[in-house]
Amino acid sequence: MLLQMGEQLVEAGYKKMHANELKGRHLHTLLQRWRADGLSPGTLRNRLSALRWWAEKIGNSGLLAHNNAHYGIPKRQSAPRATKAKALPDAKLAHVRNAHVRMSLALQRAFGLRREESLKIKPHQADKGDRLVLQASWTKGGRPREIPIRTLEQREVLDRAKDLVKLKSASLIPAHKNYAQQLRTYEHCTRMAGLDHLHGLRHAYAQERFLELAGFPCPLAGGPHREEMTPEQRESDYEARLIISAELGHSREAITAAYLGR
Repeated sequence: MLLQMGEQLVEAGYKKMHANELKGRHLHTLLQRWRADGLSPGTLRNRLSALRWWAEKIGNSGLLAHNNAHYGIPKRQSAPRATKAKALPDAKLAHVRNAHVRMSLALQRAFGLRREESLKIKPHQADKGDRLVLQASWTKGGRPREIPIRTLEQREVLDRAKDLVKLKSASLIPAHKNYAQQLRTYEHCTRMAGLDHLHGLRHAYAQERFLELAGFPCPLAGGPHREEMTPEQRESDYEARLIISAELGHSREAITAAYLGR
């Protein structure tokens, strides 16, 4: 974001600006540009957060108002109060008749994958022994990432996926179908099996991972809210969220509020 801001300031005529020279006129120029570009309130909040970081690092933290409302940007919606985590017992998984769809669901449950990722993944290529490596072409936004293989269950699921597709270059989309066709098959099979809201499998992964990393449950799983935590718990909470955000394929720690609460 900061590199992009620098490029936008150059385009606005600040061609010889140094990083230590961030002033109110630069902030005004950027805000005007972003509003003209029609950026969402969420994106504006993220960019102002990056600007505050910049201002703090150059000793000019008073440059930006602490409240985004000062710039006419509404507050972020509060974190959910009810968990969206969803379990997928083997008994329910057995009702999915298509073997490839059943395998995609098992990978979603074990690794917190998005639906698209669970279809496009090439199990042989993704398996790096102690971690699952997702290629950019399989992921949302084209962001590659790694997910640690921590449990025997994860290893067993991945090995079964490799056995199913056989070929090292094969994905969980059968050779005679394209992605759109397999997605329709996925939707049909899960509907017939009575399965819905399957994004909740990612929520369940995030909450289980938080417990493992932080040592206590997240707020949406019955754990303490941030204002109730000890300083040590707050530090563990933040570090766990950074890891979980990366494993889920997000670029911001704040997004974990949707999975874990605050």
